[in-house]
Amino acid sequence: MNRACRVRVPRLNGNCPDFDGFYKKMHSPTDTPPHWDWYRTFLAVLDSGSLSAAGRAMGLTQPTVGRHIDQLEAALGLKLFTRSFDGFAATEAALELKPYLLQLAAGEAALRRVASSHGAGVQGSVRISASEIIGVEVLPPILATLRQQHPQLVVELVLSNRADDLLQRQADIAVRMFRPTQEALLVRRVADIELGLHAHRDYLQQQGTPLSLEQLAGHALIGFDRETAFIRRLQQQYPMLARGAFAWRSDSDLAQLAALRAGFGIGACQVRLAEADPRLVRVLAEQFAPSLEAWVAMHEDLRNSPRCAVTFAALVQGLAAYAGGD
Repeated sequence: MNRACRVRVPRLNGNCPDFDGFYKKMHSPTDTPPHWDWYRTFLAVLDSGSLSAAGRAMGLTQPTVGRHIDQLEAALGLKLFTRSFDGFAATEAALELKPYLLQLAAGEAALRRVASSHGAGVQGSVRISASEIIGVEVLPPILATLRQQHPQLVVELVLSNRADDLLQRQADIAVRMFRPTQEALLVRRVADIELGLHAHRDYLQQQGTPLSLEQLAGHALIGFDRETAFIRRLQQQYPMLARGAFAWRSDSDLAQLAALRAGFGIGACQVRLAEADPRLVRVLAEQFAPSLEAWVAMHEDLRNSPRCAVTFAALVQGLAAYAGGD
């Protein structure tokens, strides 16, 4: 790649991108500014690696996708893609543009959600961030009841074990298993969710039931791959549950739960989830009973948004009922 084609985005005080300076650098006063749809198409092609896949994802024809890319390249005066054996390969310039356009796309999505909340009643989209296990196993019935009460509400559920930034509006509301620390947030601690060691009843019939934590060394254990702050605290109390002791390692709570349900071995699981599955049996309940804090948080600017207010309240009530066994 010719170094003259590198895209350098100016920065303010060495930190935040200077989008105004970036825009002026990319366009002369006589240029026609690119349409935002072209940028969306660019991101779709960048993500999928082909015009046809991007078209399917966006509901556009392949010629339309190709035309958007051609128009964007002409407006910017840059080559964004080159044809490769297996599709379209991004140029260096395209890769440098990507993080800034992703920020703009997130901002556009937030604007749409805010605008949709100012109609009459509870309607529009609400974006919720939650961990995999909570989002898949716990939230659906809570959100189904909420949707029955407010049929014009649209739910966007982001499943991730990382903390999405509510201040940057990556989500409207977050369900977290730790206390949120960002300022300008409304937070509510709703429950302590108990954890326990469980195994499939068939596994215990075949391998026996451990009677002490020390006897876990003779069993196939299911656990984490990479440490987190919570896991480090847990290991201080239960040193036998170190990474090297696990026969199944995964950072996905869903994968760990699937291994339990398949009879792979013994692992930690939310007690309420296990109680809903008659195949799972709790072991060493008196010796292993840590808990996770459950919090619901949203940006304080959304307190007067009807869609966010009712969703926040429903999550608080629903998670409290779940943790309490109701």
